[in-house]
Amino acid sequence: MEKKKIYLFCSAGMSTSLLVSKMKVQAEKYEVPVIINAFPEALAAQHGKEADVILLGPQIAYMLPEVTKLFPNKPVEVIDSILYGKIDGLGVLKAAVAAIKKAKQ
Repeated sequence: MEKKKIYLFCSAGMSTSLLVSKMKVQAEKYEVPVIINAFPEALAAQHGKEADVILLGPQIAYMLPEVTKLFPNKPVEVIDSILYGKIDGLGVLKAAVAAIKKAKQ
């Protein structure tokens, strides 16, 4: 099965990289075939096209309409601020997988 690409974008990429490591640990633990990466928001247009789901950090939630317009055929979501604040790798991973499944319907 092809690995799904979950790409996270935030203002600097710092807090998100910690979240990405936690998500990777959970993905490995539950054998979820995904590739997870974090990028600064400035690279959304460049890297977004490769992603199966685009997750935006809560601090750049205002970019949602713009990024959705860039990628009308992909799920683009803002990470739940509570999950983000708790750096809940499993919670965010589940949300991303659900978004991919929903988009395929």
